[in-house]
Amino acid sequence: MAHIQKLQCNDTGFNLCCALFFTVINALFIHRSWQIITPHSLHAWLFAASVPVVLFCAWLTIFSAINIPWLRKPMLSLLLLGCAASNYFMYTYGAVIDQNMMVNVFETNSQEAAALITPQMLMWLSLAGLIPALILATIKIKPARWWRLFLNRLAGILVGLLVIFLLAAVFYQDYASLFRNNKGVVKMVTPANYISAISRYSKDHWFAGDRTLIRIGEDARKGPVISQQKKKTLVVLIVGEASRAENYSLGGYTRETNPEMKKHSVIYFPHASSCGTETAVSVPCMFSGMPRKQYDADLARHQEGLLDVMAHAGINLLWRDNDGGCKGACSRIPHTDMTQWKLSSLCNKSCIDDAVLYRLDNVLNGVQRDSVIVLHLMGSHGPAYYQRYPDKFRHFTPTCDSNQIQDCDRQSLINTYDNTILYTDDVVSRTIDMLKTHADKFNTALVYLSDHGESLGESGIYLHGTPYMLAPSQQTHIPFLFWLSKDYQQNYAIDSGCLKQKAASSAVSQDNIFSTLLGMMDIKSSVYQPHMDILAGCRNA
Repeated sequence: MAHIQKLQCNDTGFNLCCALFFTVINALFIHRSWQIITPHSLHAWLFAASVPVVLFCAWLTIFSAINIPWLRKPMLSLLLLGCAASNYFMYTYGAVIDQNMMVNVFETNSQEAAALITPQMLMWLSLAGLIPALILATIKIKPARWWRLFLNRLAGILVGLLVIFLLAAVFYQDYASLFRNNKGVVKMVTPANYISAISRYSKDHWFAGDRTLIRIGEDARKGPVISQQKKKTLVVLIVGEASRAENYSLGGYTRETNPEMKKHSVIYFPHASSCGTETAVSVPCMFSGMPRKQYDADLARHQEGLLDVMAHAGINLLWRDNDGGCKGACSRIPHTDMTQWKLSSLCNKSCIDDAVLYRLDNVLNGVQRDSVIVLHLMGSHGPAYYQRYPDKFRHFTPTCDSNQIQDCDRQSLINTYDNTILYTDDVVSRTIDMLKTHADKFNTALVYLSDHGESLGESGIYLHGTPYMLAPSQQTHIPFLFWLSKDYQQNYAIDSGCLKQKAASSAVSQDNIFSTLLGMMDIKSSVYQPHMDILAGCRNA
């Protein structure tokens, strides 16, 4: 420690060291750039060699400008810790650090966050963040006259910019092509990636303008079909978590992961896609009524959605959650967080999805009106897949009983993930069984879909949250199915044969949820779009 305490340098040397260190921190960005460039000629080799030089000069320019005495050490310490965390998730899970990732960070709950904390992560943060920050704090920077300091800083800025401009003049087309065709690579530059993401998140969530609630669908009313029913109508919408269609036997997966739902003759749509690759985007998007390509997250946060329109029509509503909240979709209707019920038999570090079924039968016994109930599952949320199902569903073995999934062999990881799908299959099946027991009181129906998919190591990517335009199909291809009781089919004139044919050939998405649910409850409103209602073409006149 005595050695470390004697470390000292002048201001210019300190800025040069900072620039060098933050260039080394971005080894992943440099490596990925070189992979894309794949140099095969002298020009390409020189271009590849220029990448770390440009990065170094950019950091030198930045640190020469912002390394203000008294503030530089605390600021750099925070940046180092942030870079360590950012690099950990990029190296370990192939994550892309952008605004949507910041939404996940700020809006995740404690049980989801705890699953990400591993000994490996703590060691990484210590070695790459905490220890360098402590060393930085011990460096003594020699004082200098203000004019010498100013001139040296100015020289650093000018030299850095000059080298960047010279290299840009020679390799402009190469850099333009690299960044235009590989947009994700820019988001690997840290701390620029997470600083940009946090600033955008802050602007959208904490410093936005007018937040007056915009009402939609206030003209909503029940149509003649539901109004004339002898029995009340009950639809259960189950929103899964991180279930990818690729692992559903209902869609052709070779393993039997959906044995229970098959017994109920559900109608499965094999060509379904999500609105986003993370819960914080997909859930508010599907309930907003805005299609994915026109989805405005800021508008969705202060505009009514599907459940509000149903409430305007007099539908009884309830949201039961086991997955970190509804992201604003249920803010103005009755909702309950099942993790707060402290169900000791179902909850340890997190709650298994039996929690959403807890006393649900009692709820159904008390329902007296046409109703929609949303069940939000924890489903297959990673990385602690092994905690998402009871022991009796440990059917596929060996399993990856760790949240350090990158250290598990691929087959055990897939086994563990498939067990989560098997358990979700059972939860959905038991919900259908519960609805069947209330057939004398309700016309019943159920819709199940996942919020997004999941990556299990394909191309070095794990979990989810990759920007949509870069996301692999495993993160956007989702399971989507209907179960319609015989009474519902008869009383709402649904041709199941027509629906099965449509399912086999039609591409659907979360964009369809808004109008499909309104149609299932026969709600008439100007916001209902018949062409987006999946069942519309299969209703007999």
